[in-house]
This record gives sequence, C-alpha cells and structure tokens, in this order.
Amino acid sequence: MKHLLIALLALIGPFSALSTDFQWGNATVYFLITDRFCNGDTLNDCNYGRINDYGSEQLNAATFHGGDFAGLLQKAREGYFTDLGIDVVWMTDVYEQIHGWMSGSGAINDFPHYGYHGYYPLDYTQIDKNYGTVEEFRALVDELHRQGIRVMLGANINDPGYPTLLDAVQLGFADTGLTEAQATQHIRDWSYDFFYANRLNWNGWYDRKWVRMPDEGWDETNPLQATLFGMPDFKDENTEIASIPDFLKRKWQSEGTANDPWVNPSARPLRLDQPLAPIQYVIGWIASWVEEFGIDGFRCDIVENVHTYRWRELYDACNLALNRWRLAHPDDPASKWTDPVYFTGDFDHANIDRKPEYAQAGFSSMVNFYLPKRGDLDAIVHTWQAYADSVQAYSDWMPFSYLNNSYHRDADPDRMIDCATCLLLSPGVAQVFYGDETGRKLSDARFNVDSDQAFRSDMDWNDVDSVRLRHFQRLGQIRRAHPVIGTGKQTTIDVHTCARCNDDETLIIHVDALPEVPIPVASFFPNGTKVVDLYTGQQAAVANGHVSFPSYPHRVAVVAPVLP
Repeated sequence: MKHLLIALLALIGPFSALSTDFQWGNATVYFLITDRFCNGDTLNDCNYGRINDYGSEQLNAATFHGGDFAGLLQKAREGYFTDLGIDVVWMTDVYEQIHGWMSGSGAINDFPHYGYHGYYPLDYTQIDKNYGTVEEFRALVDELHRQGIRVMLGANINDPGYPTLLDAVQLGFADTGLTEAQATQHIRDWSYDFFYANRLNWNGWYDRKWVRMPDEGWDETNPLQATLFGMPDFKDENTEIASIPDFLKRKWQSEGTANDPWVNPSARPLRLDQPLAPIQYVIGWIASWVEEFGIDGFRCDIVENVHTYRWRELYDACNLALNRWRLAHPDDPASKWTDPVYFTGDFDHANIDRKPEYAQAGFSSMVNFYLPKRGDLDAIVHTWQAYADSVQAYSDWMPFSYLNNSYHRDADPDRMIDCATCLLLSPGVAQVFYGDETGRKLSDARFNVDSDQAFRSDMDWNDVDSVRLRHFQRLGQIRRAHPVIGTGKQTTIDVHTCARCNDDETLIIHVDALPEVPIPVASFFPNGTKVVDLYTGQQAAVANGHVSFPSYPHRVAVVAPVLP
C-alpha cells in the first residue's frame, strides 16, 4: 500500500530545505479556538440545524458561539498579532465538524457538547460553515502570510467525530426515531454507549475497515488500539484498499453544488474512491489543506495513538503539498519561504526530551507540559538552562512550551505577569493561549462537572487587562526581534541572571530585577560598554562589571549593547 501513497504524493512536487530567515526554534505561537476568538459575521452563527442557545451559560458551555474567519481577519488587519510579536497563528481545526451534540461530561450528560473546538471532524474535505467560506479562509491565511506570520492547524488522524443523533437523522446511518428538531434538543438521559451498542449494523457509517469501536473488545491499555473516551478509532494499521464510507457519498451527493463555497477545491479528487487504505484518505484530505492554502504547520493530536510511520506519511504528504502550493503562487510572499511543514505533537505528559522515533517521523517537538506555571522568578533561570542545553544538543528538536492550553488552565492567574516572563524569555518555541494576554475570564461552565470547558470562554474585547497585554506585547516584540532568546546558547550567571549568545549577538536576561541591585555583566560586556534595557529603552554604561537602571516596571530586564 505504501507505494500507492507515494505515487499519489509524487504528483505534488519536490521537497525543499530549511529556511535561514525564519527559525521555528524561536517562534512565538498564538493558539486560539476560532469559535471563541472574535465574531466578525453573525450571519454564519447557526448552521446544520444546530442550536447555539439552550438557555444558560452552563448549558451553552460547548455550543458554537460565533467566532469565525471574519473576526480573525479583522483582528489581523488591526495588527493584533504583530503587536504581540507573534510568528505563528495556530487555530483549531477548520474542517466541518459533526452537526449534532455529544453528551457533556460523559455519562452524566449535563450539557450538549458540539464540535466547536475542531476535535470532532465529520467531513475533512470542507470548511465548517460556522467559521466561514473557503474564500474567507484564503483571505485570512493570505493576510497572515503577508504579515510574515505562519499558519498552523490541527491534524487528527486518530479518530473522526462521534456519531450523533442529529447526524444519524440527517445522513441516514441509524434509525433514531427522532426528527431533526428533536435530535437537536438536549436529552439528559440519552446514552452514547447505548447508541453504538444497539446499532452495530448502521447503514453506511464508517465500517469496520475504517474504525474500531469500544464494543469490539480491543486492548484499551494499548495506545494503538485504545478508543479514547469511547470515540471511534481509525484503524491506521489497516492496509486494505477501501471505499469512501457511504454516508459521506450520500452527503456529498445531496449537497450537490450548494456547498461549493465551503468545499476545499484541492480535496475534490479525494472525494472519489481511490486505491487507498482508509487512513490514506485521511492523510490525503489533511494534506489537501496545505496544497490549497499553503498551511505551514500542524499540531498533531494524541500522537502515541497512531503508528509513527503513518505520521511520517502525513508529514511527507504535507511537505509535497506545500511545495506544490509555493510553485503555484509565485507572487505570494509565503512562496519564498523554504522551511518545511512544522510538526509538533500532543504526547501525554511530554517534557522537552527528544523522542527519536517521532523526530524520524517528521516532528520537531512535543508540546511541553512542564514549563513552570507559577511565575517563580527564583528558579526559572535554571529551567531555562536545561531548555537551552537541549536546543544546543539537538538541531532537529526543540522545546515547545506553554502556560495554558485548551484542556487546562494551569498558570497562576494572579501571577500572569511573571508567568509571561518565564514563557516568553524561554528557549525554544513559546505558545500563548488566547486570552492569557488579556485576562480572559472563565465562563459559568466552571460549575459543570466538566469544568474544563470554562477555560474555552469567549474573548471579551471590552474587558482587557491593558497592563498585562502591554507586558505580553513588549516581551513578544523583543523575542521576535532577537532570535537568540529562543535559539542561543545560555550561560547562567546567577540565580536571576543569564546570558544568551549566538554568532550575531549577546543578551543578558535578568529577572526579579530591583533598582538597588546591580546586574552582573562582566564576562560579556566590558566596563564602559553602553547598554540598553530592551524592555524599557533605558540606557546605562557598564561600571565595575555591573549595570543598573532606574526602574524595572515588571522585574525584568533584557540587556543589549547599544549599536553604534
């Protein structure tokens, strides 16, 4: 089967080398949930018969809230991302999601849970209408590229979305006994477990060539067989040629040309049966988004649940697709970029340690769960030293650190200024979760059993912590202007001070800075050297191997020599 995929990919184009003008190892990534970031077009808020208001914020914890490409484009044009010093915008998956709801909090079912977060794909070949059209997405990606910002999406080849009551009614793969209107109502005593256990002969949903289900008795302790949270699990080990599932064929036939504004043109050839194994369709569908829009990277979900050779197939497919896009768009500024598609992964409780089998599969990092998240400025320099040493040790691997993400709010909300210092001056990639910089508050979903939904609240653009925002902006701009922060060699000077050096520049980073405590710089800047604190713009001269500045608004200084 492998040669069939290679033959398919060979149509896309040659592979390219790393760029010298952009370094993923110093990137500042902004991770946002599209549905929760900014609503730029209220006319696309309700689609597919979904309900977005069940009467309370708790019940609406996981409905679609209206965020879309139009809102993202508006913020991009306002300079929101460039003001933050962002190099990469990572948005949640744009693929069409399941139409109906799953039971929130599992068997407790205390709220209806839709696929607003992009983790429940129904149709990989078209955009979810709640986000916008193909051309709106193209305009967004093009604008970000024009600003020098890369674009990341999610890549999930482990599982499709759950089969829901509404999807079963609309797509005809199970007899629910309900109308569409009834299937959208929140039914508290409905059980997904009962649904799949009693309808094993569904009419044309994913068949057993495509997915495994919990009823089959797989070894749930084996990540390559586990059906996480009862989700259908793609059998990526299956090498048999398969047809596209009947429910997708019925869906596309019934839609006809009406859905053309949302269909990814590059995915159309893979809406026909091909001599491919099931997972190879999924790989081709995801790579088609690179081919059509020039997507620059992916965060790959639950990577340990998929065979590494399949990740490598996806990586190769995406790189071939990216080079084909670059050749087809010579006037686009992003066509001049030469770095390959960036892969990071969500491997449960990963640290910064290099994982050789995943590096060979194309990954450059795993998301680092263990960056300190309490803003402890008395220990962070030693953590940075470990990260910087890792950067120097491996040219193909880097830390990818965060404070908060879509699953948990881990960082101390009362110490976010210091937490931002710890993150944005950290070696490797730094990922900012949307709203960390503005003080985004939790929603009433915190009162549900699944309180984690509260971490995905809407951005309130009328309630912004301007002091915190300015701190994120200043550090982000310094970081973007000085790649040595992310990729340089570190020398620890004392518990609060370190140097970052490369062939082009040397910086001194000092935390817990106090006006009466001089900063030691003797080994790097001779006496008489005129230096500047990049954070405040204050200048001083080195004397007796030290330098000090009149004030440190947030207990941090980034010291550089003043250029002649």
